Amino acid sequence: MQPVAWLNGEFLPQSEARISPMDRGFLFADGIYEVVPVFAGKPLAIEQHLIRLTQSLESIQHPNPLSIEQWTTTIEQLIEKNGGGDIGVYIQVTRGSYQKRTHQFPPLENTQPTVFMTASSLPAFSAEAIGNGFHAITSDDFRWGRCDIKSVALLGHCMLRQQSFEQDAIETLLEKDGWLTEGTSSNVFLIKDGRLLTPKADLRILNGITRQLVIDLARQADIPVEIRDIHIEALFKADEVFITSSTKDLLPIVKIDNKTVANGQPGPIWEKLTQTYQQLKSQ
Repeated sequence: MQPVAWLNGEFLPQSEARISPMDRGFLFADGIYEVVPVFAGKPLAIEQHLIRLTQSLESIQHPNPLSIEQWTTTIEQLIEKNGGGDIGVYIQVTRGSYQKRTHQFPPLENTQPTVFMTASSLPAFSAEAIGNGFHAITSDDFRWGRCDIKSVALLGHCMLRQQSFEQDAIETLLEKDGWLTEGTSSNVFLIKDGRLLTPKADLRILNGITRQLVIDLARQADIPVEIRDIHIEALFKADEVFITSSTKDLLPIVKIDNKTVANGQPGPIWEKLTQTYQQLKSQ
């Protein structure tokens, strides 16, 4: 079935969606995106995703074109038109088209935002692959200084992800001045002596929705949580390492830069949190 998209108020086949070449998202990556995971036809944590969308738009001085209620209704319609199931809903809002290419933001009264949504299947990982765990690499974080904004300007992320792709690794874990930040499309967690550690959500990382859910689940399970600066070397001394994202859930990392993490197997705290996260998804 061909994916159904939503563009500026209209549902249409994705292949028929068109934008102007003068769109500032196309010319400047002047836009914000969001991805809402859907399981068995039901979006997970949709309000949190839409609040973050609003926050990112506010960060670039752009009003949200829809209310949370309007977004929710439209997303539910898009899910239905795409057959439900386990999918990811991609949302993108750009500043729209302007009569000429100019670096400063054009006046709001002279532009209309381009609002686009589509849906696609979520990545699938076999039980065997998850049970064996995944490999990751590390690299210098050369992205821009506002990684807290979910910007469509992702070239740096793509370049860094390509590094791990070419080494048959699931993710590139990033460090800035020796401190762990995040993955190219994931947040990072470590387990050390029974404690859950993750970098603090400042300008250097995106405060992932799955990250927030996992922290809440850990606290409910009485697992001590530490949110703080973490040196990159801590990855190699951890008892467990895993990454989180809305489209990949919680994935265990058992080898980093060809060095084995602990005993080289997914750990018990990752397993416990994964089980409770799966229960959350099914509610």
